[in-house]
Amino acid sequence: PLSPGQSAGGERSGCVLLFPQASLLPGLFTVLQLKVIMQAPYAPCVLGLDLGTSSVKVVLLDAVSRAVVHSQTQETKAEVSSLDGEQTREQDVGKIVSALHYCIAAMPKEHLRRVTRIGVSGQMHGVMMWKSQEGCKWQMSEAGLTFQPVETSHLVTWQDGRCHREFLATLPQPDSHLNLATGFGCATIFWYMKNRPQILQTYNVAGTIHDYVVAALCGHDKPLMSAHNAASWGYFNTKSGTWNLHILKDSGFPICWLPNIMESGSIAGKTTHEWCGVPEGAEVGVALGDFQCSVYSCMSEKTDAVLNISTSAQLTFALPPAFQPPDHPNPSSSVAYFPYLDGIYLAVAAALNGGNIMSTFVGTLKQWMHEFGIEVPESIIYCQTINSALNVDQTDLGVQATIFGERHLPGQLGSITNISPFNLSLGQMTRALCRGIIENLQAMLPCQRLVESGVRRIVGSGSALARNQVLRQELEKIFTLPIVYKETVDSAVGVALVMIDRM
Repeated sequence: PLSPGQSAGGERSGCVLLFPQASLLPGLFTVLQLKVIMQAPYAPCVLGLDLGTSSVKVVLLDAVSRAVVHSQTQETKAEVSSLDGEQTREQDVGKIVSALHYCIAAMPKEHLRRVTRIGVSGQMHGVMMWKSQEGCKWQMSEAGLTFQPVETSHLVTWQDGRCHREFLATLPQPDSHLNLATGFGCATIFWYMKNRPQILQTYNVAGTIHDYVVAALCGHDKPLMSAHNAASWGYFNTKSGTWNLHILKDSGFPICWLPNIMESGSIAGKTTHEWCGVPEGAEVGVALGDFQCSVYSCMSEKTDAVLNISTSAQLTFALPPAFQPPDHPNPSSSVAYFPYLDGIYLAVAAALNGGNIMSTFVGTLKQWMHEFGIEVPESIIYCQTINSALNVDQTDLGVQATIFGERHLPGQLGSITNISPFNLSLGQMTRALCRGIIENLQAMLPCQRLVESGVRRIVGSGSALARNQVLRQELEKIFTLPIVYKETVDSAVGVALVMIDRM
């Protein structure tokens, strides 16, 4: 007989069940290796939260099977205008938290009650400020107990452009292997010091948006921060795992605002309240970077490289445990080294040019047609450009697809070469553009370096790669390693898996 919780259609813990088959001769038994993994009735769940630039995503994973039980995404629509110029990029923290609560409230309550751990990831580099012990208040809502931001600043995101090159040149040189850039947390705080000093009297702690959520859930007076987010702020030495306190203090920086550092992947605390059905006492991980978590979601082997092409593009692989980054940044290097997990670094070629190249091309075609009095939806234009390029196997037209520049070559813009009367068709132009996008990645992180580093295959993902067969064809021509495709990388799933793998 089947034990409680077992059925003839399912397997638990890899069991092999023996039972008589009615249609066979009496006494004859058949062995069935059942293929469906049963979820235990009370298997623990892990919640994964990702607070992205434009949306929040929440996933529930079964901690035993690692399967996604439920998923919910909500746009934040949190962009706000600023008095500090057109280049600023700020978001309303309250709208981000509201989107988070919308996602949590949509989760099945019976699964939320089984949550034992929460992983949190989010957009890196950005900074928000609040008052210690006064940053949020808990209140009852239709979804249960929720927290609401109080006495917080806006979130200044990674896209913020107020720290122009001339301003950055006035700041002290960090003791770090990573370059400082506009949109980085410490650079933004320096900007406020010099341009809005009154803000120093309004707030006394700072962190990323996902550091704030962890602090709210755990009731921390001061936020904790992982090396992922600290490195993304600037003025953090990943080798020693410490802030550049002497450099910052000598420049008048409010070092009391800097979060305390915890190892990436560790537990920051426990929930101090029941939260929309999540039990009080659930463990909460220190907030991680969305980039690292997206890589974790699809890098199934240490010998994988991960390529994501969406608006921009990133090609990355994990370095050996013994690798240590250089002491100082190389501004001309196209590859940066980001802290990952367990002392491992990722080699990352982060291109500013990706799917936005095709988007710009399609937008240009639409504008040209508009000037002729013809209105065609961008979706139709996009499909036609791809279909035309699929009818062209190759072209001698050359496109330098770097119209947005690159961090290591900010002055290098796009160009078209080898133009002739015979290669200006829509199909040839589209294929040359797609090849140019891949050639730019190849120039930043050559396939030969991947091979020499022990990479055996490339995992390709991202919206631009998924919808563009020509881009995939050019990728397979230029990068000769085996390539497998996934629909998307997922930071929310990645951070939940990090929490499961450390249970």
